[in-house]
Amino acid sequence: MQLLSRTLRYHLCGVVLACLATNCSEPKPPPERATEHDTSAPSGFVDQVWKVSESTSVAPGTLYVFQSDGKLLVTSPGSAPAAGSWKMENGALTMIEEGLSYPTDILESGPNVLRLRSHNPGEPVEITLVPAATGG
Repeated sequence: MQLLSRTLRYHLCGVVLACLATNCSEPKPPPERATEHDTSAPSGFVDQVWKVSESTSVAPGTLYVFQSDGKLLVTSPGSAPAAGSWKMENGALTMIEEGLSYPTDILESGPNVLRLRSHNPGEPVEITLVPAATGG
């Protein structure tokens, strides 16, 4: 259990350092905001470290951070952090990884769970994320 906790702290430190490095390197435009027509856009998942608890394709323990400036940071155990981006338009989430855009359904969004279905090529990928700090 202590090893898992140490590993989680290691990955969280990497994500936090990556967040700090990307936020301090250059001025950023203001974050995209939901328009008056886009009232369904949840924002509780932004600027929070999420950990994959279950997925049809993503390794459990993978960490996601949806930054308010539109950056998406992803790191999995044993891998270097990867940077992508995300956007919310008309209530629809799109994740952009390695230059490819994936329409993503938000199946559930609350303080303790974020469930997504990413429409990648082939079968859609379902991901259940929990706050990384909970260790669950």
